[in-house]
Amino acid sequence: MKYPENINQLVDIQPDYMGFIFYPKSKRFMADSLDSEILKAIPKSIKKVGVFVNESAEVILSMVEKFRLDLIQLHGNESSDFCNMLYINKLILIKAFQLHQKFDFGTLENYKSSCQYFLFDTQTPLYGGSGHKFDWKILYHYDNDKPFFLSGGIDLEDAHKILNIKNLNIHAIDINSKFEIEPGMKNIEKVKKFKDLLTQ
Repeated sequence: MKYPENINQLVDIQPDYMGFIFYPKSKRFMADSLDSEILKAIPKSIKKVGVFVNESAEVILSMVEKFRLDLIQLHGNESSDFCNMLYINKLILIKAFQLHQKFDFGTLENYKSSCQYFLFDTQTPLYGGSGHKFDWKILYHYDNDKPFFLSGGIDLEDAHKILNIKNLNIHAIDINSKFEIEPGMKNIEKVKKFKDLLTQ
């Protein structure tokens, strides 16, 4: 999310989470343009997620304080030691991983003690935002120990497919590019329809 009016419109349909990109190379980067008071005014029932890519701990901690972020999503190549350091600072972490057919879920083991959630996305040359799905069958190789966010090119017509997924510890559905009018601006009616389909 990037634009105040669009944020307020999304608040009205009460998503569980709202994401804000703090990666300067992203078209959705908002830290230099969005007033922190806008985020502070978001109801506590909606958790604010700050998305960072290979950022320093100092910058992350300062953005948490400035924007009153509730969770941190690490979407780069952050090590488990780095996650432990943030965990010690009492941050709630979502660690993202880009999945592919040969992905080794054993690499997640060292992250389990510091990360409350994982996020599974499509492998791309960049850090997310590709609009492409990965093969969800890969998820059945996961041990389900930690709840996870399902991400990667999810669109409106995927709602019924998601509802039919069984025996996976899915905590939340991460929607982004397929629900945008432009980078950082959501199609509110489309988001509302998707939420209605998942919760009816």
